Amino acid sequence: MTTPPALLIAGHGTRDDAGAEAFRDFVRRLGARHPELPVAGGFIELSPPPLGEAVTELVEQGVRRFAAVPLMLVSAGHAKGDIPAALAREKERHPGISYTYGRPLGPHPALLNVLERRLDEALGSAGRTPGDRADVTVLLVGRGSTDPDANAEVHKAARLLWEGRGYAGVETAFVSLAAPDVPSGLDRCVRLGARRIVVLPYFLFTGILPDRVRHQTEGWAAAHPEVEVLSADVIGPEPELLDLVWERYEEAVKGDLRMNCDSCVYRIALPGFEDKVGMPQQPHFHPDDDDHHHGHGHHHGAHSHAH
Repeated sequence: MTTPPALLIAGHGTRDDAGAEAFRDFVRRLGARHPELPVAGGFIELSPPPLGEAVTELVEQGVRRFAAVPLMLVSAGHAKGDIPAALAREKERHPGISYTYGRPLGPHPALLNVLERRLDEALGSAGRTPGDRADVTVLLVGRGSTDPDANAEVHKAARLLWEGRGYAGVETAFVSLAAPDVPSGLDRCVRLGARRIVVLPYFLFTGILPDRVRHQTEGWAAAHPEVEVLSADVIGPEPELLDLVWERYEEAVKGDLRMNCDSCVYRIALPGFEDKVGMPQQPHFHPDDDDHHHGHGHHHGAHSHAH
């Protein structure tokens, strides 16, 4: 029987000791869940152990093949450039090893469900019932990047979180490198008519940046006593996150890096769209576009087949 490839988890890194330990603890938990294969984890920057040390740890255990999964919500510079470059360097340092590289984690329905739970917890702490959402505006706050594609992924997560869950709206802000910042995002919510806002950090673990989100939220709330503002918690090492990292590992091992099917209504039961799961895809015509003659229906057929 062929030995399965090891699992290497790649993290951002943080100057926050509790955040770094949360990552290391997550790696230990995943290893305990899957004793059948070596599991190691390392950081790109700021925190020990570095990614190269984690690769060396695997090699010293006799590992020759591994799958690397970025423990990151969006595909920004780290996932697109830094991790592949680091892995290429490790391949030169350890001749004979081979690896596959998995996808970032978000915006996956399992994570959206955890975010929804964090919102319910925040509302519950303020004496609100989870079903009481019609006057709740959510401000989803991402890390922020100089990569517009990464910032767009946060907007996609916000839209998917809004769909079918009954919130008044889900707006987006960023804590670094991208606009709008948290105070500007809160200002925007108010201009849109919000009177009750939950600020939801789009982060996996605690750290400097999630702390900054909460601090900026509290500062803004103190200056706007007429608006109810609540802070929700980060995603954390939930069972859904453990399951999702394993799903990304299996995709990488099988070479099954599909087109975006995580949030496809024909594959996943999203809130309010459950009836679409498994529905056959038919070629269709866009009546508003007289010049629309390319084979769009063929694309949808391929999409359905990929599932």
